[in-house]
Amino acid sequence: MEHWFLDSEFPNSDKETARFHVIPFPLEDTVSYMGGTANGPAAIIEASSQLEQLVEGFGNPGLLGIHTREPIGTDGMVAQAVAAAAEAILQAHNHGAIPVLLGGEHSVTNAAIPLLRDRFPRGAVGILQFDAHMDLRNAYEGNTLSHASVMRRVVEAGIPLFQVGIRNYSEEDLEARERYQVGHYDASFLYNQKSIHAIETLDLPASFPKQLYITFDVDAFDCGLMSATGTPDPGGLSWWDAITLLTVLTKNRTIVGCDVVELAPNILHHPSYTASKLTYFLMGLASKRCSQ
Repeated sequence: MEHWFLDSEFPNSDKETARFHVIPFPLEDTVSYMGGTANGPAAIIEASSQLEQLVEGFGNPGLLGIHTREPIGTDGMVAQAVAAAAEAILQAHNHGAIPVLLGGEHSVTNAAIPLLRDRFPRGAVGILQFDAHMDLRNAYEGNTLSHASVMRRVVEAGIPLFQVGIRNYSEEDLEARERYQVGHYDASFLYNQKSIHAIETLDLPASFPKQLYITFDVDAFDCGLMSATGTPDPGGLSWWDAITLLTVLTKNRTIVGCDVVELAPNILHHPSYTASKLTYFLMGLASKRCSQ
């Protein structure tokens, strides 16, 4: 492998002992605006060579071992690629590692459903979604595996869902959110908190599962910070909004896996670096929010 995550600081750890398994999944099949998400995983990994070892407040997760595997092949049918990624996630879990999936479009999160549905008791793990969009349509342009439908597949599998940063949605999304009782802190609600100190007081509902899978679509960030995504949207999260929310909403909970999706690299360097730094922050967060 030519590059692996944080290769400027650490060797590519053995998969048998690494705490984190980075799974590049360059899927780009159902994007609905600007393309380029197939290049997201490689850009995140390349930018990671510029990161420092320490994650502020969460130590040095790299010392726990990071194994970057070969990218998931995407030449065949989408369902086959998702199945291959699902198998890689299950293998990571079997090794006692935390899977870190790098997209690719948001459809890649479909690959996490078998782990959350089949390896844990029903309702024991919830998904914490950071996103500009609900992604709760039954299908988009006839495709039930679309990036715009991925969270519908999640809730249909009986996996509890909580959404953060939403600010762009359809009537169908809204109806599904109500039907499946999806909790949320939408972007307008967060804006009205007025200060980072108010955000620090937020929490997930007491009834929400204590084990979490985090899916972070980079369009959750404001488009001024994150222009390199398929549907950049104004009114989104700042870096410190996101980091604070991730920190407070996962307090006293365990993180069993995560993904970072929808980076579509452009000529600017900072979006790829931001997505890479976010990925490493999630590893740091997970290292302090784990039971294994």
